[in-house]
Amino acid sequence: MSKSGARYLGLLVMVGGLCLAPATWAAHVNTRTPNTSKSKSTKVNETQRTKRHMRRLARGRSTSTHSASVTRASVRTSRHRYHERFFVSSFAEGLTGGDIIEGEDTVVRQAAVDALGNMNGTVVAIEPTSGRVLAMVNQKLALSSGAQPCSTIKLSVALAALNEGLISRETEVALGRRTRMNLTEALAHSNNAYFESLGRKLGFEKVAYYAHQYGLGELAGYDIPGEQPGTYPEEAISQKLGGVGKMCSFGEGISMTPLQLGAMVSAIANGGTLYYLQHPATPEEVMNFQPRIKRQLDIAPLIPEISVGMAGAVQYGTARRLGLNFNEEEILGKTGTCSHDGTRFGWFASYANTSRGRIVVVVFLQGGRPTFGPKAAEIAGLMYRNLYNHNFFIARTPAPANTGASNPASTIP
Repeated sequence: MSKSGARYLGLLVMVGGLCLAPATWAAHVNTRTPNTSKSKSTKVNETQRTKRHMRRLARGRSTSTHSASVTRASVRTSRHRYHERFFVSSFAEGLTGGDIIEGEDTVVRQAAVDALGNMNGTVVAIEPTSGRVLAMVNQKLALSSGAQPCSTIKLSVALAALNEGLISRETEVALGRRTRMNLTEALAHSNNAYFESLGRKLGFEKVAYYAHQYGLGELAGYDIPGEQPGTYPEEAISQKLGGVGKMCSFGEGISMTPLQLGAMVSAIANGGTLYYLQHPATPEEVMNFQPRIKRQLDIAPLIPEISVGMAGAVQYGTARRLGLNFNEEEILGKTGTCSHDGTRFGWFASYANTSRGRIVVVVFLQGGRPTFGPKAAEIAGLMYRNLYNHNFFIARTPAPANTGASNPASTIP
């Protein structure tokens, strides 16, 4: 063999994409002059040891490739298994068709319509000091049997736990070995584990009692045509569905209407008076409007305890998208997001805490992935912006609180 041939054998040989040292995995090179008529490539004959090594590598690569394929298939299967499909659109046209608007506040009505746009939902605006519905956009949906309240049910549970002396605003609840949280942070960030814990400690009987006191499971309005009452179960849902804990964190098993949520938040905004909501249908009904009290709630001392958390939700929590559109006045609120049978729900209930009067705004959305609580909060922020730009908070003179208390007709259903 020539010196150049020996040097060639001393080099590394690339076999099947692998760099092999000849000292370990030798190969014989046929140095005879090749027959160019048959082939233009040099023929390489691997030793038996090299062939065995290559077979082991091939088997290893096949196993690795198969494992990777199985892993990818498992991921695809897992993603498919937990992929949630929605069958309702988040957008719709003609939502206001059929709405009765002659007795509504024109400024509030237009602000609500503009804010909702083509989102598939409803906006209800209420004067909390009287129970008058100032605007109700998409009345067909607003007056329907309602939907799962999602995390907005946490307001009712928080008031129940405070009323029972189970917690105060500063009480920290253990959520794990190293995690503790108080009411303010739990409301601001809508922590499910916190409210599941409260629900289990309260028990279904107490949770249900306070929910009914706050107006769930019954008509919120007084003679509002077409209104439905929603539903509240007579017993806790099964443990397979999460029991009373899931009822208190997600509102599982409960159907709540926008009017019910609006009436409860109005009671929080006005200091504890649960009014029947009234929706004047004509200007004459507006002129003769008389507030009607459903019941007085013993929550006045508790409102400061939850107000900080509701303000936190808007300032830095789940409703902070509201601030993208409005931050001139203090807004307190609570979001809710969940889904049921292929429909996602997005809730936001709030009130403007201004020195020139208050207004309660409830936004309820239904649809698919674009629908969720923070989006509802964003819409509410846009509505507050519209009201502010039309000097709503400055121009209005709020009705005296509890004006119907001295009128016997104001307390009858």
